[in-house]
Amino acid sequence: MNKSYLYILKCADNSYYTGVTSDLEKRIFQHSTGLYKNSYTAKRRPLQLVFYSEFTDINLAIEKEKQIKKWSKVKKEAIINGEFDSLINLAKKKFK
Repeated sequence: MNKSYLYILKCADNSYYTGVTSDLEKRIFQHSTGLYKNSYTAKRRPLQLVFYSEFTDINLAIEKEKQIKKWSKVKKEAIINGEFDSLINLAKKKFK
């Protein structure tokens, strides 16, 4: 059974990068060294791994990555801080 990882990095500019990999340690090293010079994280180092989750189905990991990438910064910080109960309220649209 192959493992996949969904991860969130906090960048030096306080933004977040969300990704998926099958080798978390290797991928974090690639981000941290700026291996891909034109990538989002290359110019936002140093980076900090602030969240990761392990999956046995790569398709589910990719689906969750796409979902999280659309989230607000506040909602990403809720999952990073383990505040899972607050996610539903942060998802509600605010009407004026």
